[in-house]
Amino acid sequence: MPPEDAAAEAVALIWANLRAVDSHGVLRIPWYLDNIEKGIMNPRPNIRVVKETPATMLIDADHALGPVVTIQAVHRVVEKAKQVGICWVLIRNLTHQGALGFYTQMIAEEGLAGILFVCSPPNMAPYGARTTGVHNSPISIAVPAKKHLPLNLDMATSVVAGGKIWLAVDKDVLIPEGWGLGKDGRPTTDPRKVEALLPVGGPKGSGLAIMFECLSSIMAGNALIGPTLLGREIGPSTTGQTGPGIGVRPNYVRKNVQNGVVAAIDISTFTDVEGYKENIDDLIDAVKALPRAEGFSEILVPGEPEQRAFNQRSRTGIPLPEGTIRNLLSVSEKYDVRFPSTV
Repeated sequence: MPPEDAAAEAVALIWANLRAVDSHGVLRIPWYLDNIEKGIMNPRPNIRVVKETPATMLIDADHALGPVVTIQAVHRVVEKAKQVGICWVLIRNLTHQGALGFYTQMIAEEGLAGILFVCSPPNMAPYGARTTGVHNSPISIAVPAKKHLPLNLDMATSVVAGGKIWLAVDKDVLIPEGWGLGKDGRPTTDPRKVEALLPVGGPKGSGLAIMFECLSSIMAGNALIGPTLLGREIGPSTTGQTGPGIGVRPNYVRKNVQNGVVAAIDISTFTDVEGYKENIDDLIDAVKALPRAEGFSEILVPGEPEQRAFNQRSRTGIPLPEGTIRNLLSVSEKYDVRFPSTV
């Protein structure tokens, strides 16, 4: 990869680890390298703008690594939103973006409201089904505050993000029942046997996932869910990777192509920005001051647990599971890259 692209990828991964979103951190590196070797991820993409208006843009990523193209899209969406008030960008044919909150945080730090969501081929069982039929499409929304850090919601439409299954594999631990289904369509607590994730909130998570496909992939002219369910090939398979340095990965990871939305809203188009930020501060303070339910010592707002982890890990370092370290050591040996002495 060009050095600047490699740096963009590294920053996105480490940002996730610093915030304790280890499912989207450096444990992904072996999988990324395997996808590059298989031609699924493109380290030197021809990223191009297909269509553009003052408030919209359609970008073809040419299977770029997610952060490379998404950071570019964030810069463009902020620029356009500041000019015309709002901007909606569709990115098609990109690959894994990492933690979406990384990008909405960038937008919020520019004083704008940011929205991102993404869709891939099926890895989650729709409500009422016992096999995959939708993607656990994540969404992130961030808004700026004044005395507080930005509110930053980053969530999958599944009970947990798929990367948490990977993390359980690396930790060699069982997962709670209700996270995923096995090959027989029954709940499993073995992360190595997960074939389908389960939607958060039943029909609510399932319904959101379907609508995100409508607003991203289908609108970008690159439908993923329908063609997959109807048996139409949409790209090379990455099922059941077990190669050197990869480790066992859950079999629900089938194809690594994505389509996503990056949107920004210029708050000043509608109201005074400083007054808006003060109102966000008031909202945070009011929610945190509510009477606490039994068993809770504190009420947290979106992004607060991750920011606390960021502060702590920035001081003391990032803990990694032994499985993740083993996989990274294999990568280090395979590519003759010096392993960090601090690990």
